[in-house]
Amino acid sequence: MTVHNLYLFDRNGVCLHYSEWHRKKQAGIPKEEEYKLMYGMLFSIRSFVSKMSPLDMYAESEGKDGFLAFQTSRYKLHYYETPTGIKVVMNTDLGVGPIRDVLHHIYSALYVELVVKNPLCPLGQTVQSELFRSRLDSYVRSLPFFSARAG
Repeated sequence: MTVHNLYLFDRNGVCLHYSEWHRKKQAGIPKEEEYKLMYGMLFSIRSFVSKMSPLDMYAESEGKDGFLAFQTSRYKLHYYETPTGIKVVMNTDLGVGPIRDVLHHIYSALYVELVVKNPLCPLGQTVQSELFRSRLDSYVRSLPFFSARAG
């Protein structure tokens, strides 16, 4: 099992951070275009899920989240959105189960603590904090489904 990459978007679709570990194939387009495609796809999937749900997603305590993940024949995309609209997206291989707690940890313990609470990090812009980058990398590499052999 392995982690391929991670995107962090703000509520307006700005990619605040991108990391990759075991990504074997590149998109073949500039990174800015890739970020726009990813955010557009997420926006569309969330809209689709909310419109097609047979249940009122806001009437149930467990159902508020709607879209949590999807998978193709080659990878699984995991999605977590905060109440403030920050979106954390991680692509893994198919063997990785639900990782909502991992994505929440990336947001709350790393992004909030090292970026939002840091007066030197302007919000709404690409994260420039080397401390955030290194702690994120260490955390992802420490996950039980991160394989050093993949790639």
